[in-house]
Amino acid sequence: MAIARALVTNPDIVLADEPTANLDSVTGASILELMSSMNELEKTTFIFSTHDANVLKYARRIVRIKDGLIEKEPVAA
Repeated sequence: MAIARALVTNPDIVLADEPTANLDSVTGASILELMSSMNELEKTTFIFSTHDANVLKYARRIVRIKDGLIEKEPVAA
């Protein structure tokens, strides 16, 4: 229900803390597909905090934080 409340107003940005944490894998994938579609069609930006590797598959950019500091991204060859 929290996801529905967050999305019903068509926000520009959604901050999602562990958005699939309490969902089964099928429902979690459906929610991530919905968010991916909203990003593409509505230009909604989603910022996730997660430990779930499945969520990372949907990310265009990953920022990792370790010991309170942002880890540097590897330099592309």
